[in-house]
Amino acid sequence: MIPEIRKTAEHKMARSVEALKSELTKIRTGRAHTGILDHIQVDYYGTMTPIAQVANVSLADARTITVQPWEKKMVPVVEKALRDSDLGINPSTQGDVVRLPMPPLTEERRKELTKVVRHEGENAKIAVRNIRRDANEHLKKLLKDHEIAEDEEHRAQDDVQKLTDRFIVEIDKIVATKETEVMAV
Repeated sequence: MIPEIRKTAEHKMARSVEALKSELTKIRTGRAHTGILDHIQVDYYGTMTPIAQVANVSLADARTITVQPWEKKMVPVVEKALRDSDLGINPSTQGDVVRLPMPPLTEERRKELTKVVRHEGENAKIAVRNIRRDANEHLKKLLKDHEIAEDEEHRAQDDVQKLTDRFIVEIDKIVATKETEVMAV
């Protein structure tokens, strides 16, 4: 029972860290990164489809992403999806290639982005703490139902706390790395 609760908690905490990493890839730095387009969907014959499934997404240089739709008539649809997205980037079309130039970030914008990074990190920590709380509630229920002894419950709670501390440290490292990346000119 106890190893199962610990394993479930560890798995959920790892998923929270992965979700944080995924969110942080959407936060752009001054460099171009194809991952910022992962969440953009285009209308492909009436079905909302990820942009990577209708076009070749690549880097032209350090500050430019190119999107080349496989079908010529998808060019205006892809361009519209990029323009309407939350990226704040103005696409330009040259023939059948849509270019996304990444504007350099201002100091003020960099500071705003570090706040966003910290906020995402805090959300991940809250998720990890909620998982700890749920695991501890399971343990208390087992104790109440006389399925485990009190000292087993205390040991298991200590184990869950060590797990929580480990994931919180990992989240802090990820956030610090992303903040450094955002503030680098």
